[in-house]
Amino acid sequence: MEFRQILYFMEVAKLEHMTEAAESLLVAQSAISRQIANLEEELGVKLFVRQGRRLRLTPTGRMFYARMSKAMRLIEQAKREIAEELEPEKGTVRIAFPISLAAYMLPMAISAFRKQYPDTKFQLKQSSYRTVIEEVMNGDFNMGLVGPVPTEDTRVNGSILFTENIVALVPITHPLAGRSAIRLHQLEGEPLILLSKGLVFRDMIVSACVKEGFEPTVAFEGDDVDALKGLASAGLGISLIPEVTMLDNVPRSTVKIPIVDPSIPRTIGVVTPVDRELLPTETLFYNFIHSFYKAGS
Repeated sequence: MEFRQILYFMEVAKLEHMTEAAESLLVAQSAISRQIANLEEELGVKLFVRQGRRLRLTPTGRMFYARMSKAMRLIEQAKREIAEELEPEKGTVRIAFPISLAAYMLPMAISAFRKQYPDTKFQLKQSSYRTVIEEVMNGDFNMGLVGPVPTEDTRVNGSILFTENIVALVPITHPLAGRSAIRLHQLEGEPLILLSKGLVFRDMIVSACVKEGFEPTVAFEGDDVDALKGLASAGLGISLIPEVTMLDNVPRSTVKIPIVDPSIPRTIGVVTPVDRELLPTETLFYNFIHSFYKAGS
């Protein structure tokens, strides 16, 4: 089994078309066909079945693709590790993160890090909370920033950077706008603006309300924190958002008010694999970000 055969197999499996794979790899289609045939002969199984103009993986082919995907990630990681061992300050940090940390926490940490290590590169991917954990677990990324930090998920290691509270963003004309704090039960029946269903941050808020004996009244929902701010600014309801997203400013025509009795805390931190070590440049950033937020606490 040759590396070239695996490379050709992976591309055909991804594109499901021999000609498109040949164009992508800049090789002759006949070369790909020959190498795939040689691979199937060596393994003694069919990896593809033709359906119309597409090539679909057989059940055995899907299993082989999953195994080879892991192998290719390990090869790429080994190449990166060798390069970064020589010059960790010039390597690449690859991080996945959810939407609530996209515009505030991560850019601030990266900016501070780049002042010390200006040649370091970053590859960033925004995903849902659960997808971040999956991507760290399966090897797509070695590091993810999440909130809350999982404490019972044995598939990843979780490390807390800091704890924040969820705050209420209240239209300035609302009767609660003059209060120094809002008790959670005071939000019963109020039109709330929350993130969409299925997002962990929303689940935290709903769970806290249910524990206080009421179901929240959701007037508007969205996938973007800035959209929630805009709706609150337009006077359409009270938005419950992460405190970290309010570091820059409070939107016009609104006031930020703490939620108490009970407060709704959220841990923010880093998840890393349980079965793989961070690469040298990733280790630099991992240690830096812990020191950065410890110094700011």
